Amino acid sequence: MKHAFKNACHAEILTFRRWGGKKYSLFQALKKQVRIGVLLAVYTTVSLPETTVAQSDSTKVGMKLDLDEIEVSAQRAPVAFSQVARIVSVIERDEIEAAPVQSIHELLEYALSVDVRQRGVYGVQADISVRGGSFDQTLILLNGINITDPQTGHHSLNLPVSLKSIDRIEILEGPAARVYGPNAFSGAINIITTAEAGKKLKVDVSAGEHGLYDLNVAGNLQTGKIRQFVAASKMASDGYINNTDFDSYNLFYQGEFDNQSGKVGWQAGYTNKGFGGNSFYSATYPDEYEQTKTTFASLRYETGEKVHFTPSVYWRRHQDRFELFRDSAASWYTGHNYHLTDVFGANLNAWFETNWGRTALGAEMRNENVWSNVLGNLMDQPIEVPGESGHYFTKSYSRTYLSYFAEHSLYLRHFSVTVGAMANRISDLNFRWKIYPGMDVAWIFSDNLKLYANVNSNLRMPTFTDLFYSDPTSQGNPFLKPEKAVTYEAGFKYSYPAFRGHMGYFCRRGKNMIDWVRETEAEKFKAQNLAEVNASGIELSSEFYPEKALKKSFFVRKIGMNYSFTNLDYSDGAYLSKYVLDNLKHKLNLELDHKIWYRLGASWRATYQDRNGMRTKTEPYKPFWLVNTRVMWRNPHSEIYLMAANLFDKSYYDLGYTKQPGRWLSVGYKLDLDFR
Repeated sequence: MKHAFKNACHAEILTFRRWGGKKYSLFQALKKQVRIGVLLAVYTTVSLPETTVAQSDSTKVGMKLDLDEIEVSAQRAPVAFSQVARIVSVIERDEIEAAPVQSIHELLEYALSVDVRQRGVYGVQADISVRGGSFDQTLILLNGINITDPQTGHHSLNLPVSLKSIDRIEILEGPAARVYGPNAFSGAINIITTAEAGKKLKVDVSAGEHGLYDLNVAGNLQTGKIRQFVAASKMASDGYINNTDFDSYNLFYQGEFDNQSGKVGWQAGYTNKGFGGNSFYSATYPDEYEQTKTTFASLRYETGEKVHFTPSVYWRRHQDRFELFRDSAASWYTGHNYHLTDVFGANLNAWFETNWGRTALGAEMRNENVWSNVLGNLMDQPIEVPGESGHYFTKSYSRTYLSYFAEHSLYLRHFSVTVGAMANRISDLNFRWKIYPGMDVAWIFSDNLKLYANVNSNLRMPTFTDLFYSDPTSQGNPFLKPEKAVTYEAGFKYSYPAFRGHMGYFCRRGKNMIDWVRETEAEKFKAQNLAEVNASGIELSSEFYPEKALKKSFFVRKIGMNYSFTNLDYSDGAYLSKYVLDNLKHKLNLELDHKIWYRLGASWRATYQDRNGMRTKTEPYKPFWLVNTRVMWRNPHSEIYLMAANLFDKSYYDLGYTKQPGRWLSVGYKLDLDFR
C-alpha cells in the first residue's frame, strides 16, 4: 500500500489512480464488467493464449510483477491486490510453469481451501469446490467471462485452454454475488490468458506412462495495434486401469485492438473430450463412457476516461453424450443420454472516480437453455441431436437472469470500506426482486499489516440436473428453491518483501441448501432443499522467498505452506447425504522450489487431505499424503523436464469407488522463441 499512500491526494481520501490504468491484469481486460442483454454468438473453433519470458537464471522461480500492484477480481471496479479486503489467491505464470502438474485440476489441488475431487485425470473431469461448498457452488470464469455450466458443475471446467496456455489464475474465496451475479456461491475461479505484444512461439511436448502424450503449440502475433494469441493442444492416454482412457483436444484464439477511443477484445475456443468413466457416477456400472464438446466466444469493449464503460457479450454451447454401457449394454437399456446447453449473456459495467472514492454500476442479462432426452419438460416436436444421426432431443427448458449491480469503495489513510449489492430477477422465481448486499472493510495498521472483515450474501439456482435428472438410483426435483447464504469473515493479512501470508476465519449460514439425500439405503437419492447447512473454518497461508530476505542468490527459491480446516453443521441429520457432508475437513499444502546445480532445479508439491463422509456404505474416506515433483534443466529459451505425479505411489480415493492413479512418470521438452 505504501506506493499508493505516497502518491495520495492532499486530502485523507485516496483514489488510487496509479492502478487504474494498468494493462497487465486479468480483470483489466474486463474492468469488472456487469452483464446485461443477450447476444447470439458464432459457433467457432480456435485457440488460446500463453507466453513465457526467459530469465537470466533459468532455474529461478519468482513473481514477474509486484503482486501488490496487480489488479484482481474481488470488486466490480478495478482494484489492486493490496487494497482487497477479501481473500484472493493468485497463481502467476512463473508458479504455473514450475508446478509439477499437467492440468488445471492438478494445479488447483494445491490452492488454499480448494477441494478438487478428480473423476478423470489430467483435466478429463473434476468437481471443484471452495470452503466446503459443493461443486455446483463455484463459479468458473475465463478472462472474466462466466463459463459455468448450467447443466451440472461436473462440466464447468471443460475449458478450451490447456494449463500450458494460462497466464494467471485468481481464486476469490467466499460469496461473490455482488461481483459476478448469482451462483458465485462459495467462491469464484478466474482463469486468465493474455495476448502479448510481439511475435512469439511456444512448443511444449511431453509423454509418459500409460500411453500418455501431451502436445501444445501456441503463438503471439502483433500487427500494428492488433495483438493476437493462438493455441492448440492435444492430450491422450490409454488409461491407468480399465476404462480410464481419454482423448481430448483444445483450440483457442484471443485478440485485442487498442486505439485512442478504446480497446476491443475478443476470444473464441473449442474443446472436445472422449473418456472412459470407470465408476465415475456409479460403481454398479463401471463401463461408463462420455463425450463432451464445448464451444465458446465473447466480445468486449472498453472506453471512457472519466466514466469507464465496459460492455461485453458472450456465448457458450456444451454438448454431452453419456453412455451407461460403453460396450455391451444390458437388455433393459434404452439408450444413451444426450444433452445440449446454450448460454447467452450480455454485460455492461461502468465505473468512475471522485474525491469520495470509486463507484461502479452495472447490469447483466444471462439466458440458459437445455435440450435433452432426459432433462427438462416434454417438447411438442422432437429435435434431432446435432452430430448424432437417428437420436432426438425430446425435452427442453429455459430460464433468464436479470441482475443489477451497485458498488462504492472509499479509501482513507488507515481505513477502507466497500459497500455493494446485487438486485436480481429470475424467470424461475417469477421475476420477483431479490437483493443481496455485502460489505468489506479493512483497517491498515502499517504498510505490512492489515485487518480485514466482510459480510456478504448470495444465492445459487439449482442446476438442470438438480431439477430434472432421473435414473434407477436418483430423482431430481423441479420444485427446488434457490440456495441462500450469508457469510461472515475476518482475519489478518501481512506482507513483507520476502514474506507474505494471512490468517482468517469464516462462517457461512446456509438455508435451502441442495443435496441428493435418502432416508434409507433402499430408497432413491432425491434432490431436496435442506433446512440449514452451516460452514465454518480457519485458513492459514504463508510464502517465503529466501533470496529476497538475504538479497543474494540462494539454493532455495521459495517455501510455501497453506492450511485450511472446514467444519459443516448439517441440521437434517435424519437423511443420508450424497454430496454435502463429504467435505474436505483438513487440508495442508507444502511447496518447495530450489536449485540443484547450475541450470538444474526442482519443485515439490505435497498435500495432506482428510475428508468427512463415507466412501462406501461401510468404509469412511481415509486421509492421505500426495507428493508431486518436477526436475528441470532450463536454458534461456528451452527446458527439459521430468515429472512424477504421486511420487510415493499412494493408493487413494477422491470420490466413491473412483480409484486414483498411482505413480505416473512423464518427460517433456519446452521451447520458447521470441522474434522481436
